[in-house]
Amino acid sequence: MNRHIRFESLHNFRDLGGYRTADGRRVRSGLLYRADSLGRLREGGEDWDRFLALGVRTVIDLRHAWEIEARGRVPEHPSFTYHNLGIEHRPYDQAALAPDVDPGPYLAERYMEVAEDGTKEIRRALELVAHAAQSGAPLAFHCASGKDRTGQLAALILGLLGVDEPTIVEDFSLTELTTASIVGIWSTRHDGRAPTWPGFGRAPAEVMRRFLDAFTARYGSVEGYVADALELDAGHLADTLRTHLLEEPPTSWPELTYRPATDADAGRLVRLRDTAALWQLARGIDQWKPGEKDEAHFRTRLREGEVWLAHAGEHLAGAYELWWEDLAAWGPRPPEAGYIHRLMTTPHTAPPGTGRALLAHAESRIKAAARPYARLDCLSTNPRLRAYYESAGYTVTGEQPAKTDGTGSPYAVTLLEKRL
Repeated sequence: MNRHIRFESLHNFRDLGGYRTADGRRVRSGLLYRADSLGRLREGGEDWDRFLALGVRTVIDLRHAWEIEARGRVPEHPSFTYHNLGIEHRPYDQAALAPDVDPGPYLAERYMEVAEDGTKEIRRALELVAHAAQSGAPLAFHCASGKDRTGQLAALILGLLGVDEPTIVEDFSLTELTTASIVGIWSTRHDGRAPTWPGFGRAPAEVMRRFLDAFTARYGSVEGYVADALELDAGHLADTLRTHLLEEPPTSWPELTYRPATDADAGRLVRLRDTAALWQLARGIDQWKPGEKDEAHFRTRLREGEVWLAHAGEHLAGAYELWWEDLAAWGPRPPEAGYIHRLMTTPHTAPPGTGRALLAHAESRIKAAARPYARLDCLSTNPRLRAYYESAGYTVTGEQPAKTDGTGSPYAVTLLEKRL
């Protein structure tokens, strides 16, 4: 499945399907969508046709009435019902905040206000989600940027479904992939000016993590909030959602196919890497950061080595880079090895074992070049990744205490090697 659904006028439209729950099931795809403002859709265009093709039968607009009056709403259509449920009762101007405002505590506090003030609207939204789930009809909910109000409702729904906290945090932080678009839309509306607040449009994992901590401290759990604050039967609601929105994971997957990347794939590779980085950060793994590698990086790697994409059916499952020398980590060496970098898989949606399959494919490319060693490195502070590579047959051969990629301070890496 493709979690991010591409529209020209929308930038944060996502399918909540594919996330795993504590009992081993996963959220069904094609039934729950979270989005930025559907008011940017226009009848008759390709985006409108693409939206209608999803079969959405219920749209929940979480914005204020004045936002809808100023910016418009999704066009009316007989195929779906529209509900305006403004869950935020104390509006605030994020763009105008002072530069020194810390997004984490500030936004987490605003989210708690919404949870307390918007109980009537949140209750109704969850009832609509449950009704749509029972009927098997797709539902979409949105606010302006698909970040704050949409992120809060998504967190409640995923929590009721039994999705774990790191995944809920990750889902929230995926808005980071669209921050530039959010800022660009605001600037276009304000004569090209930039927001005063550097945190505008950002969705750092810390925000949702802080909110969930405060939320749990006050209500005990999502079910506790639903029962006490919303006065709903939390057990019945959770059972309804889980019965109709969860499924067993597949027992078979399409066989992976591989193709060399081209310059046209650079944007997809950046997005894949940034998505993987957000997955790591949501789980406290300090390895990659979004935005560290741009399209120019991947085009350079295409010229100087190889970059490969793996697909499961028609969907991207992962990618990797293959270098023929790595001076920064390994120093000058004879042409005896290939160096594997940027091993990436699509979180939650890649078939099991995709990472190991990518390694095997990279090793086959190295063997085809008549080089006897596959080499790679990982941060010395990431023992989990080191253990993964060791389980794949790689042996630690040393440490490079001061590797640099030219973009920041030197960092220590563990060097691993496998004889092919």
